[in-house]
Amino acid sequence: MAITFNTLAACTRPEAWFGVSAVFHYLGPSLAVLLFPTVGVLGIAWFRIASAALIFAPFTRPWNTWRNADFEKRLLLLGLGLCLAVMNTSFYLALDRLPMSLVAAMEFIGTLGLALFDLRSWRNLFALGLAIGGVFLLIDVKFISDPIGLAWAALNAILFVGYVVLGHRAAQKGASNGVEILGASMVIALIFLMPIGFMEAIRAFGLPTLVLAGIGVGFCSSVIPYVSDQLAMSRLPRASYALMLALLPATATIIAVIVLAQFPTVQDILGVILVMAGVAIHKEKA
Repeated sequence: MAITFNTLAACTRPEAWFGVSAVFHYLGPSLAVLLFPTVGVLGIAWFRIASAALIFAPFTRPWNTWRNADFEKRLLLLGLGLCLAVMNTSFYLALDRLPMSLVAAMEFIGTLGLALFDLRSWRNLFALGLAIGGVFLLIDVKFISDPIGLAWAALNAILFVGYVVLGHRAAQKGASNGVEILGASMVIALIFLMPIGFMEAIRAFGLPTLVLAGIGVGFCSSVIPYVSDQLAMSRLPRASYALMLALLPATATIIAVIVLAQFPTVQDILGVILVMAGVAIHKEKA
C-alpha cells in the first residue's frame, strides 16, 4: 500500500490533491449537518471517526504502525488522534449553531499565523490584519447572540492549527506519505471519542439508511480530504500549505449555499474575501 500512496503522490501535483481536499473538507460536514436532527451532533461525530477508522484499517494496518513505532512516533500518533477527535467534535458542535462560512473563516486565522511565523514583515502584519478584519465582519452580532457556538468554533480553529502541524510532521515521517500514521491516529481518535459519541450514534443502528449516511459522512469528511491532505503535505512546505488554505472559506461558503441553503449577506461575502486576501498576499519564506 505504501507503493500505491507514493505513486499517487508522485504522479499528481500537490495542488491537485489540495483541490480535492478543499471540496470535500466542507462537503462532508454539510451533509453531516443534515443528519444532526436524527442522529445527533455527537453521534455524527462518532460516525465520522468510526467509519474513517474502519475504512483505513485494512489498508494502513494501524496495529502494525503502533507496534513498530518508537516512543516519539507513538507520541505523534496519540497527539494527532486526540486532535482529530476533539477537533471534529468541536467543529460539528459549532456547525450546529453557526453558519459554515463563519466557522470556516475562523479556522484560518490560526493557520495564517502559522504561515507567517517564520517570516515577520509589515506586509505579513497587514495580511494578518485583513484576515482578522474579515473574521470580525463574519462574527458581527453573533458574539452576543451565540457565544457558545463561537467558543466551539474557536476551539476548532486552535485544533485545526494543531492538525496542520501534526499532519505535516506525519506526512514527512510516514513511510507512505503519512497515510499509515493517519490510519492509526483515526483508531486512537475513535477510542477517545467512544465514551461520548457512541450512545448517540447507537440510536441510528436500527435504520440502515442512517447507518449508510453516517458512513458516507465519514468517507467524505475524513477519508478523502485527510488522505488528500497527506499527499499534498508530503510535497509542500508547511507555509505553502497554510497559504493555500485561503481557498477554503470560499469553498465553505459555496457548499453552504448549494447544500444547506445558507445564503451569505454582502457583509459575509466581504468578510470571506478579506480572509482570503489576507492569506493570499502574505510573503512566504524563500
